[in-house]
Amino acid sequence: MRRASAATRASATARASAATGASAATRPSAATRASAATRASAATRRRAARAALVALALACVVAGLATSPTATAQQDGRALFASACSACHGEDARGVPGKGPSLIGAGAAAADFYLSTGRMPLSTPRTEPQRGPPDFTAAERAALVRYVASLGSGPDIPHPRPGNTQRGFAAFRDHCAGCHSITARGGVVPPGTAPALQQANATQIAEAVRVGPYLMPPFNERQISDAQLDDIVAYVLAQRHPDNRGGWGIGNIGPIPEGLVAWLLAGTALLLIARLLGERA
Repeated sequence: MRRASAATRASATARASAATGASAATRPSAATRASAATRASAATRRRAARAALVALALACVVAGLATSPTATAQQDGRALFASACSACHGEDARGVPGKGPSLIGAGAAAADFYLSTGRMPLSTPRTEPQRGPPDFTAAERAALVRYVASLGSGPDIPHPRPGNTQRGFAAFRDHCAGCHSITARGGVVPPGTAPALQQANATQIAEAVRVGPYLMPPFNERQISDAQLDDIVAYVLAQRHPDNRGGWGIGNIGPIPEGLVAWLLAGTALLLIARLLGERA
């Protein structure tokens, strides 16, 4: 009996020892716990780095959206203006006495007209602006136009619509033919000249009416309405291929010059006939 009890106690002691060993084996060691903590810390740092990169990318996107294309174009236009235009118009675009006028409030239409027709920049400030090939690319002109437009309110670039040539003839006759001739071929207006309009496109014709380049006076909407301006543009464009119902057009230089040429030819023919008749007599 005592032997059985001793055996039982020995068996219980063995089972307790085995359970203790298993529990000790199950519990992680200090080194294992330290390694796990290190891995968790590294993962936390990686997540924080990714979050920082995402935040930086979002900040760049927001900054890019805040810097609009218009603002960028104005900055580019300002730099281009400083290098190509400021010698005559001043660093602040307020003009330089004896060289160039102020551009404050000139508007987009004036800048686009002078740049697209090659009238600006001038080689010498006191010469009359003449039409020629543009000195700037389309992108550079657009940047300069935006910059000048940002300097103050002024005429915007017009967008003519299809007009009526018959009404345009009447409006052109009343407002424009005195300088440009009724056929829009230009004329002499001391101390300058009124250019021919054959090379001007619809936008440039409308811009010239609103801006009044060089010696030409500007016409606002009260003097020439937008509808009348559309008709004038349609008439001027139609004069590039006029219907010469009277015969020889003589370059469509206008009725007065054509009449002078007719008289000159007729007078020469009469002199020749008179000489022939005189020799026969």
